[in-house]
Amino acid sequence: MRRMSLTLVSISLLVLAACGERPQAERDGERDAERGAESAPDESHAPAEREGDIIEVKLITDEQGNRFEPAQLEAETGDLIRLVLVSGVHNMHFLPDSNPGKTDLPPASEMLQLPGQTLDIPVTMGPGSYYFQCDPHAALGMVGRLEVEE
Repeated sequence: MRRMSLTLVSISLLVLAACGERPQAERDGERDAERGAESAPDESHAPAEREGDIIEVKLITDEQGNRFEPAQLEAETGDLIRLVLVSGVHNMHFLPDSNPGKTDLPPASEMLQLPGQTLDIPVTMGPGSYYFQCDPHAALGMVGRLEVEE
């Protein structure tokens, strides 16, 4: 009887161990899949399908001051503005006050803080001129203009 009890206990422990904890890689994969589902873009508001250009804009602080390089941009709806931080702490903000009557302005970007950090801003606006700034450095002249063409 004692031998049977030990065997049952052993089998029970093996079954519990097998059913208990899953491998870390499996749990991580499920978490990544859940995050992907949460952060998947809403395609119902996506711009028209077009292979847009990537327009690189450097954000710089140096002995010449704070600036976007280039500060004058030309784009089409569907293009992508890629901010690349060279130095300093900067963002890009299309203020409604500077763009009266304009709709579909992107929200202020996050602050880029680490050299080499990038951030993509899709061009979703219609044709026209749009003015942008770096919030902490606008008073120092870190402003620019985006011309969206048809």
